[in-house]
Amino acid sequence: MTSPSTAQSARLVGARTGAQIPSSSVQAPDAATAYAIQDATLAALGPIAGWKVGAPGPQGTISCAPLPASGVLASGAVLSGPFWRWRGMEVEAALRLGQDLLPQGRLLTREELAPTFDAVLPALEVIESRYTDFTSADPMANLADLGCHGALIVGAPMDMAPAALDLLQIDAALHFDGQPATQALGGNAAQDVWRMLAWLALHCEQRGIPLRKGQIVTTGSCITPQRAEMGTLVRGTVNGVGVVEMQFAALP
Repeated sequence: MTSPSTAQSARLVGARTGAQIPSSSVQAPDAATAYAIQDATLAALGPIAGWKVGAPGPQGTISCAPLPASGVLASGAVLSGPFWRWRGMEVEAALRLGQDLLPQGRLLTREELAPTFDAVLPALEVIESRYTDFTSADPMANLADLGCHGALIVGAPMDMAPAALDLLQIDAALHFDGQPATQALGGNAAQDVWRMLAWLALHCEQRGIPLRKGQIVTTGSCITPQRAEMGTLVRGTVNGVGVVEMQFAALP
């Protein structure tokens, strides 16, 4: 018998390459249900290559989504096809795990967390939705839809030590076709990356899918998201971390 989570995730998976669906067709009354739908979606899409984590403020509720390996791409990627509908762009600072992270049932400190990461990387997250009413969808429906994740484009590791990452000091900029789109200093609403990472490590362990060596964790937008047009060359800059680029191919 198909579970409710599996049935709802099947609608979301189908909408990735087919017609969008109304958000009302995905019933997620709480975060636990949304995460169960995420799990069922990843069972259909394939292995996890990373995680996105974020919070609306320094004390706000943290949320996350696993990222399918098929959508975690290197800088220079070109995304094509009609199913890139929203094309919201975020500039982010991401970290790479140098070892498995198993907190053994507790929230780890910054001093305990930092050595488990071996690199900081610049990243562009493409925000997408499988919903026809994305902008007015219930937050739990958006969380079920992998937190509106479309793709993560990752730049080369830079010299910054993971322990030095401070979201309040991140100066990030976004360019479309070489022209500035937006820029911000300390623009990540969550502010405290280590609070989020401690929560994420414990959450993933409790969920039965702990953080693993080589996975990428991206930590929320450092700029106000901007929508790109098809054909646009997108460049994200995170000062002190690096540069990352991607392009939406023009529709024929």
